[in-house]
Amino acid sequence: MGVKLGILGLGTVGTGTVQLLQDGAGRHPLLQEIEIYRVGVRSLHKHRAVELSTEVLTTDLEAIVNDPAVDIVVEVMGGLEPARSLILKALNNGKHVVTANKAAIARFGAEIFTAANQAGVYVMLEAAVGGGIPVIQPLKQSLSVNRINAITGIVNGTTNYILTRMQTEGSNFSDVLADAQQLGYAEADPTADVEGLDAADKIAILASLGFDGRINLQDVYCEGIRQVSKTDIAYAEKLGFVIKLLAIAKRNISSFSSSLSVRVHPTLVPKAHPLASINGVYNAILVEGEPIGQVMFFGPGAGAGATASAVSSDILNLVAVLKTKTVDPNLLLACGHQEYCQIAPMAELVTRFYARFLTKDQPGVIGKLGTCFGNYNVSLESIVQTGFQGELAEIVVVTHDVREGNFRQALAEIQSLEAIDSIPSLLRVL
Repeated sequence: MGVKLGILGLGTVGTGTVQLLQDGAGRHPLLQEIEIYRVGVRSLHKHRAVELSTEVLTTDLEAIVNDPAVDIVVEVMGGLEPARSLILKALNNGKHVVTANKAAIARFGAEIFTAANQAGVYVMLEAAVGGGIPVIQPLKQSLSVNRINAITGIVNGTTNYILTRMQTEGSNFSDVLADAQQLGYAEADPTADVEGLDAADKIAILASLGFDGRINLQDVYCEGIRQVSKTDIAYAEKLGFVIKLLAIAKRNISSFSSSLSVRVHPTLVPKAHPLASINGVYNAILVEGEPIGQVMFFGPGAGAGATASAVSSDILNLVAVLKTKTVDPNLLLACGHQEYCQIAPMAELVTRFYARFLTKDQPGVIGKLGTCFGNYNVSLESIVQTGFQGELAEIVVVTHDVREGNFRQALAEIQSLEAIDSIPSLLRVL
């Protein structure tokens, strides 16, 4: 008897998943056990790249999650509603769920996992982070015995593509964004990508798994790449860095508390760092733990084939569970943690900074900057006058590790100096 799938959505990912499931030759034998039983779509009359009988297609998504014959519900429609409601109904009806929906999991994960645990079923979400890169399952299973200290990733292909092109071509952000939209690498409304919101959803999910606790998405600091200029990319290059949008979840070892730092922001990455060479639409996630050390997961972070690979592997895992009848909500496949992780405010973060100042061309400006930083225990690695923009001198500063709160206080004082025109750039350094 086959395992019956109810698929919600037949867009790019849904179509890719159906194509993969229909093409079983040379793949895992368990694919033969799967029946694509119902597929929920918006329109029955749209031309599609896959062949499905008219009995399989339906516009009634509620009927799929309520159908007693459906064993696994695959949610690949995206968005927050009705996806959230349909996932919850499926779980309450005792169905396993596979989802690629990072936004719904990041916002409603607590509610969704509680419902799954109560019903004794699984929510599988490999496709929610990193496209086809297997990272969710390794965190839950292969690396589960490790004490995870940090998860650092390039988890948004659109922003990585934009920053890579700005770096290689010396182009402006707005020009590359327009080109990326034309090529289909960026959405018509690119807000979720370029403001870092998509990456914040993903690092919230990874942090939850890596640090065994729920993450309140509102506590994740989020800063996008709009303010990154070609000038900063050029200076970073001279200083031995590349600029990447990083999603970081890190255990705060410096303080006495067991809090985490969970954040998304553009970052100067040393050229020798493993993430510095990840370019274009590719994603990579670096996990640091004890005793494993460093492990990096790399691959295509989006696209029909990559995401369908992750969705289908989750489906196969569940088919294996259903075939062996070993459903146990406490197994490593489940997400059972109940407590929320304590996330430290950004003022407590200890990191290095890069800052660019435009100042009046007066003697002693560099000395005044140094004094202000010194007043707040901000130690400088380098301070260089790089040239002029019109009448204004341009000064670039890189700090040693400092407390962000101290650095911000120093900047507030510096901004009040008569010689300072503006601070066009402020970026963290890995």
